[in-house]
Amino acid sequence: MSKVYFITGTSSGFGRALAEAVLMQGNKAVLGARKIADIEELAAQYKDNALAVKLDVTNDGDRRQAISSAIEKFERVDILANIAGQGSLGALEEFSSEQIRKQFEVNFFGVLEMTREILPVMRQQKSGHILNLTSIGGLASVGGFALYCATKFAVEGFSEALRDEVKPLGIKVTIVEPGAFRTEFAGGSNMRPENTIEDYKPVIEPIQQYLYGNEGKQPGDPRKAALAMIKVVEAPEPPLRLMLGADAFGLWEKKRATMDKEFTTWRQVGEETAFDGVDVIPVGG
Repeated sequence: MSKVYFITGTSSGFGRALAEAVLMQGNKAVLGARKIADIEELAAQYKDNALAVKLDVTNDGDRRQAISSAIEKFERVDILANIAGQGSLGALEEFSSEQIRKQFEVNFFGVLEMTREILPVMRQQKSGHILNLTSIGGLASVGGFALYCATKFAVEGFSEALRDEVKPLGIKVTIVEPGAFRTEFAGGSNMRPENTIEDYKPVIEPIQQYLYGNEGKQPGDPRKAALAMIKVVEAPEPPLRLMLGADAFGLWEKKRATMDKEFTTWRQVGEETAFDGVDVIPVGG
């Protein structure tokens, strides 16, 4: 039985790769993009199984109309894939307040609100699966990506709790955490800071050279990432997290080793902050 995917950000990158993969496999797909002209050709190739919708994930009206159109055509949504997002690179102080808020609107609030809009549909169905694309930057941040990673850490946080809230309702949640893939992350849509501060150059310039110098040479294949996401959706017991790329695993393992060392070194100091004689219960019971 074919599934109905609702995919944001299908004009390029992971969103486009996922849309093409699910349609090729005979599934149905709602293709969301800010410019509907970017996806009309793909939708036309699969006119019975595809629906192109104008969708700026930061716009309330767009979100509601897109979901309404999806239900009208397909009567259900089995998978919401929150793929739309925007990259950025620069020292935190170099970004303006407006840029900071814009990044959160796209990468965090857009995902949060799309999820809230689809939950009534999935609750009524008593089934569904939400895929939230973050990044290895949602678990491990490095200098130059403070703003971007802040938005991805936020998505990780609400997704992890959401999994517990909706599991009894038959709804599943998976966080997708890619490393470096050949998408448009480093392209023209990548947010550059409004200001340049000389003091940060020793930290920022090497990461700029890495990111922009490797454009088109990244090891990750978005088409293979799409197949991995589909595999998770089809699994009877899907994971909370799907990490993609050996580079992502390497960065996470490095961070985890550092964290374990710090926690061990400072554990006694931290544990001795309780009142004397009290029984300490772990957070969450």
